[in-house]
Amino acid sequence: MTVCLTTAPRPGDGGRVSDGRTTVAKTNYSLVNKTTGETLELPSVQGTLGPTGLDVGRVYDTLDVFTYDPGFTSTCSCKSAITYIDGDAGVLLYRGYPVQQLAEKSSFIEVCYLILYGELPTKAQLEEFDTTIRKHTMINESLKGFYSGFHYDAHPMAMMTGIVGSLSAFYHDTTNIRDPKHRDIFARRMIAKIPTIAATAYKKYFGQPFMYPQNHLDYCSNLLYMMFAVPAEPYHVDPVAAKALDVLFILHADHEQNASTSTVRLAGSTGCNPYAAIAAGIAALWGPAHGGANEAVLRMLDQIGDAKKVASFLDKVKDKQSGVRLMGFGHRVYKNFDPRATIIREQCHKVLKHLGKENDPQMELALELERVALSDDYFKERKLYPNVDFYSGIIYKALGIPVNMFTPMFAIARTVGWCAHWTEMTADPANRIGRPRQVYTGAPERHYLPIAKRK
Repeated sequence: MTVCLTTAPRPGDGGRVSDGRTTVAKTNYSLVNKTTGETLELPSVQGTLGPTGLDVGRVYDTLDVFTYDPGFTSTCSCKSAITYIDGDAGVLLYRGYPVQQLAEKSSFIEVCYLILYGELPTKAQLEEFDTTIRKHTMINESLKGFYSGFHYDAHPMAMMTGIVGSLSAFYHDTTNIRDPKHRDIFARRMIAKIPTIAATAYKKYFGQPFMYPQNHLDYCSNLLYMMFAVPAEPYHVDPVAAKALDVLFILHADHEQNASTSTVRLAGSTGCNPYAAIAAGIAALWGPAHGGANEAVLRMLDQIGDAKKVASFLDKVKDKQSGVRLMGFGHRVYKNFDPRATIIREQCHKVLKHLGKENDPQMELALELERVALSDDYFKERKLYPNVDFYSGIIYKALGIPVNMFTPMFAIARTVGWCAHWTEMTADPANRIGRPRQVYTGAPERHYLPIAKRK
C-alpha cells in the first residue's frame, strides 16, 4: 500500500479563518491511498504562530494506517497557549512575551503568575499571589519520616519523586480535578512547596538539620536559606546569588512540550491525582538527556581539564569512532542560538565576578571551548551552538550548589510549567486519555506448544 500527501488551495479561498487563538488554514491537505484510490482530507490547524498542524485523527479509521513518528519530532500532541518556540530563529515566548524581556525586567514569581494565568499581574494581583506562595512553603511534619526512610546517599531527585508523589495522600479535600478552584489551589501549593521539598532532600543527603522556610524571604532567597543555613549560626542570603537563581528559574520555567511536560500531560490525561502527575514529570526530568544535561557539561569540562586541551578534545568529538560527545551544545528544538544561553552567560560572568571567581579555571575552559567550537566549520555547519545547560552548571557550582542538586533546581523552576500545562489540559473539554499507537514488529500469531514438544 502506498499513501501520499497532496495539498491544494481551496477553491475561491485565500488566507485563513481564525477564532482568535486557533486558525484553520484554507488549504486542502489530503492523504490518498494509491492502491484503492481512497482519499482522506486532513483538516489543517494553524496557531497564532508557527507551522501548520495536520489533524490525522481519522487516518486509521479511514485508511487503516498509522502515522509513524519516533520521538514525536513532527507530531503535535495538543493545542497550548502557554509557550511558543521558534527553533530556527532562536525565539522563546511565555504567553507571547520574549524570555529576554522577562529575564531582564520581571521576577520568577511574576513569571509564575503569567504562565499560570496568561497575563502579567497588576500590583495587587502580584502581592496576593506572592503572599499566598510565601505562606504555603511549609510541608507536613510527617514527611520528615519519609525522608528518614531514604538511604543516606539517595539521590535528591529520587527523594523528590517519592515525596511529591506522597503529597497525593495529604490533600484529599482539594484534589477534585474538575473544580477550577481546586486546580488553582494545587498549582499554588505545588509551586510553594517544591523548594522546601528540594532543600530538605539536600539536607538529608548531607546529614544536616532541616531548616524551616522563612515567610519574610523572597522565593529564591528562601531556597538558599533552607539549603545553606544551619541552626548554629546566622545566615545571610547573598542578593546576587538570589538574583542569579531568579533569572535561571525564569529561563527554565517552561519549554513547551518537552519530555517531562509531555509526561505530566500523559499521566494527567488519565485523571490521576495531580501530585502523581508532577512526580512523573520529576522522574522524566531526571534523565541525563533532559534535566541532567548540565551535570554532564561539568563532567565534560573536568574530563578536558585544561583550556590548552580544548582543540584536541574537539578533534575527538569530530571523530565519530571515538565515542566522545560535546555536551551543552546543540538542542533538539533550537537550530540557532538557544536564547536562554546568552542570558545565562551574562549572569555567569556577574556571579563569578561578584564571588571573586572571574579567573575561575573552569569558566576560562568553558569560554575557550565555546570560542573554538564556534569558529570551527564542523560545528557551525551542524548548528551546534551553546545551549542553556552549558553555563547553568557553572553558575550552580559557583553558588556552592553540588552537582547532584542541579536537576532538582531545574525541577523547582519547571514546576510552574508542569502545573500550567496540567491545568490547561484538565480544563480542556476536548481532553482525552493519551494513547499512542505502535508498529508491531514481534512474532506473528502462533500456537502454544506443550513443553515436551518444544525444541
